Amino acid sequence: MASPRTITIVALSVALGLFFVFMGTIKLTPRLSRDAYNEMKRAYKSYVRALPMLKKMGVSSILLRKSIGALEVACGIVMTLVPGRPKDVANFLLLLLVLAVLFFHQLVGDPLKRYAHALVFGILLTCRLLIARQPEELLPEKRMLSVNGDEQPLLHEAAPEKGKVKVS
Repeated sequence: MASPRTITIVALSVALGLFFVFMGTIKLTPRLSRDAYNEMKRAYKSYVRALPMLKKMGVSSILLRKSIGALEVACGIVMTLVPGRPKDVANFLLLLLVLAVLFFHQLVGDPLKRYAHALVFGILLTCRLLIARQPEELLPEKRMLSVNGDEQPLLHEAAPEKGKVKVS
């Protein structure tokens, strides 16, 4: 049976992955929602206007929106379908992306209701990454050390705690 930690990581990975695939797709095409797509176009134009450095580097609002959307879709697919270490890398990239988007919203002075979803999903990405990076706790029956074919308890469990008397 899967541990609660594993179930939590899988559930967060799938939910976050699907969310970012959805949001990235909205940034790339109007097929899912024409209104949301047009709103994204407007928002990214204001981000580029607020950061003239992007304009000097040759980054247009279209390039910024499409690159962020493509990165969201790619990382969302990895978070949903790919097992192991790539999932953590995708999680980290999405977290950096969310931080950049929060910066953009602050830069243009958007009210909290316009970027609350980014804040919540940033927190969820952080939680998923922290849970995934924690070492898995071994069950008591697995806390044995094999020495020359003999099973022995690990040292910290074999020795009595300081100040306590071991009664047999």
